Amino acid sequence: MNWNKYLRQAHRWLSIIFTLTVIANFVAMALGQPPSWVVYSPLPPLFLLLFSGLYLFALPYAATRRGVGRVRG
Repeated sequence: MNWNKYLRQAHRWLSIIFTLTVIANFVAMALGQPPSWVVYSPLPPLFLLLFSGLYLFALPYAATRRGVGRVRG
């Protein structure tokens, strides 16, 4: 099982969900005062994106440190 592959796919889907919740937030604000659950609905996917993005950002540095990304000659 390739953990990184699934995490990248989850990160992509989370970005789509986050974008949709932000759009829904703007639409709700245009129609009037939205309920608080609509205003705060983008936060859970945003935090999941933060953690998965930081992990994906650190992967190349961790691979280089382990010697996986180096060319040996």
